[in-house]
Amino acid sequence: MDTMGRHVIAELWNCNMAKLNDIGYIEKVFVDAALRAGAEVREVAFHKFAPHGVSGVVIISESHLTIHSFPEHGYASIDVYTCGDRIDPNVAADYIAEALEAKTNESVEVPRGMGPVEMNQSKAL
Repeated sequence: MDTMGRHVIAELWNCNMAKLNDIGYIEKVFVDAALRAGAEVREVAFHKFAPHGVSGVVIISESHLTIHSFPEHGYASIDVYTCGDRIDPNVAADYIAEALEAKTNESVEVPRGMGPVEMNQSKAL
């Protein structure tokens, strides 16, 4: 294995607003996404905000899946992080985007645990 894990970070836009605000639906989608990817679900925690929005996490043996939804904007930010090389996080991320009816899915996969990463840092004047 070249990395310790794979991390998909996705920006989902123009999603179904009602689904983004439905805690039960989102929880089911995230658990199903983890299972479809072949992950082993360990813990599930979701919170519904007033007047709208859901945040949550599904802890898997291989790492985690998270969401922060903004129904009023039709937007959700999601992470799917898997350790090892047995599970493809894109399987779960794509399932989530489809289930939330995202019209735009901008995602990037970041390899994790490859050693030091150089960061361009701005210095305050």
